[in-house]
Amino acid sequence: MIEVLRAGVLSSVQDLGRAGLRHLGVAQAGVLDVLALEVGNRLVANAPQAAAIEITVGPAAFRFTRATRIAITGAQFAATLDGVPVYTWWSLPVRAGQELVLHGPTRGMRGYLCIRGGIDVLPVLGSRSTDLAARFGGLGGRKLRDGDRLALGVPAAGPRRVSAVDAPAFGVKAPQWCRFAEVAHEPVRRGKHVAGAERAAVIRVLRGPEYDAFDEAARTAFWSDEWCVTPQSNRMGYRLAGSPLTGAHSGDMLSHAVLPGTIQVPSNGQPIVLMSDAQTTGGYPRIGVVIAADLWKLAQVRLGGAVRFVRSTREEARYALAEQQAYLRQIDAAIAMHEERMQRQAGRAHAA
Repeated sequence: MIEVLRAGVLSSVQDLGRAGLRHLGVAQAGVLDVLALEVGNRLVANAPQAAAIEITVGPAAFRFTRATRIAITGAQFAATLDGVPVYTWWSLPVRAGQELVLHGPTRGMRGYLCIRGGIDVLPVLGSRSTDLAARFGGLGGRKLRDGDRLALGVPAAGPRRVSAVDAPAFGVKAPQWCRFAEVAHEPVRRGKHVAGAERAAVIRVLRGPEYDAFDEAARTAFWSDEWCVTPQSNRMGYRLAGSPLTGAHSGDMLSHAVLPGTIQVPSNGQPIVLMSDAQTTGGYPRIGVVIAADLWKLAQVRLGGAVRFVRSTREEARYALAEQQAYLRQIDAAIAMHEERMQRQAGRAHAA
């Protein structure tokens, strides 16, 4: 069991979401930063689909009622366990009664608390994810509140020593420091909307079905400007502010399928990037689609932060996904090496 002492601005139970149900009008939901969940579940020896707690901004605090292992991934939170600083992107042993506090992140927007066995709430349509708009899944279809108590699942059986509750802590390299996260780009215009923002996150985008319907000035601005993530952004979509994109009209458009990553442009010309909780159909022109491999970067851009878009191709998008899978295989290999080292040490201790 885990007790929510302080839920923070927005914390919810999320896993990889509900796949294959969009034709029924069911949103995907699930974590916004899939890569963070994939690494976190590996660090605590969970199945890939195990549910975690997604924490937006913080601060948040939790108490553990049994000994377990945890990993904090995603945003670079300043975290303490019983007042002692602990690292993110590490597998950490936790004793019964210990309290974890996640202070505001120094980098990023969303953190993930992965716990051995996963968060055990009732699955709905094959997922434990909270759909906040439709109000189902997770814990009663709502965000977490102070005082909530969450059950933990039964850890997968196996001989692994690295996932034992008393095994030493160990860590891995966060993806933002890896070469595959770097994207070459040309200088861009920094407008008034992002004058005080940090360096823009570079997001790769495919041309959307209605790209050619926009005038040349709009297409140029889309690629050459930096865009501000406005406070009106949420898990359904990131509303951006910048030079209005003109030329395309949605008045006579039929509704069409959309998915996370779709960049729609409503009548005010300010783009909306759809995220995990987005609807399944839309009627605005689609100027572009964020490649799947870059959605985790977008999920970590703070409100008021800047993004810029660079052209990509289907081949580049597939290669980017392959690079992420290679990174995850490196994580698997590092954990396996750590396991082997612990087994050798245990063997020598037994022989002595």
